[in-house]
Amino acid sequence: MKAVVITRPGDPEVLELREVPDISPGPGQVRVRVEAAGLNRADLLQRRGLYPAPPGAPRDIPGLEYAGRIDAVGAGVQLRKPGDRVMGIVAGGAFAEAVVVHERETISIPTHISSSDAAAIPEAFLTAYDALIRQCGMTSGDRVLIHAVGSGVGLAGLQLAHTLGCITLGSSRTPSKLEAAARFGLDHPILNGDQGFSDACLEATAGVGVQVVMDFFGASALEQNLKVLAAGGRMVLVGLMGGPRAPIDLSVLLTKRLMLRGTTLRARPLEEKIQLAREFEAHLLHMFETGRLIPVVDRVLDMHQVREAHQRMEANETFGKVVLTW
Repeated sequence: MKAVVITRPGDPEVLELREVPDISPGPGQVRVRVEAAGLNRADLLQRRGLYPAPPGAPRDIPGLEYAGRIDAVGAGVQLRKPGDRVMGIVAGGAFAEAVVVHERETISIPTHISSSDAAAIPEAFLTAYDALIRQCGMTSGDRVLIHAVGSGVGLAGLQLAHTLGCITLGSSRTPSKLEAAARFGLDHPILNGDQGFSDACLEATAGVGVQVVMDFFGASALEQNLKVLAAGGRMVLVGLMGGPRAPIDLSVLLTKRLMLRGTTLRARPLEEKIQLAREFEAHLLHMFETGRLIPVVDRVLDMHQVREAHQRMEANETFGKVVLTW
């Protein structure tokens, strides 16, 4: 089968389409012929040698989410059968013509959603659902700040917050992304300029602050995130684009009774990924069927254009997901 291979750490030019050994499902597993796969910043980091694949995942084939059709099943499989259209997350290897996953990790694709749209769902919406609802307990009426609101995970989090009846604030350095995000339920656009975002957030909330923050930046945003969190607020960290280390004033956590959490899906045990997939299919899939949640695709490129896809994401030109198809 063909796959995108990282030939060595470096710029997008190190990515090549190559023939790699085919794969077969084991007990409880299914093989999915990948029709489309979403691009994520983790793929960019892995290409640069900064985010190695966890044990058991392909070392040199990136890709964390897929959509396609099952073409083979292993012994004991009961939930799925050949021909089923499914999507899901993997720890790596989705930029190949096939992936092998446990049957219970897969999520059904609604009949009216194309494979290219489906490929924009798993990583973005599973991450946002897990971070905001399972980790932070986001609920109706909360004031919620979503950083990088024009990203795939940002837009997923925005839609989940809006659907739950939250008051949404979204930050971006790009005014046009804030304007576009209004279509997906953004109540208060926050331009993250040279002076940051905290003053604008406090102004939008009449000085009260927000109950929930979903952050992708880490160190560079920590001080201002603590400033905008209201008493009893919760912050979940899902990225480190602004660095991993920062001083912290613990008295702020103490007096405001704040909760800070970090989360990642890639290296979680199989049992946790199965639980998340089954919960997501049971509770959220119907929202895609009714149009309450919408996968947001920036553009669809052929897998041969993977270098261009990486370049576009690195230039921060995307709104929603870049999807690659075979």
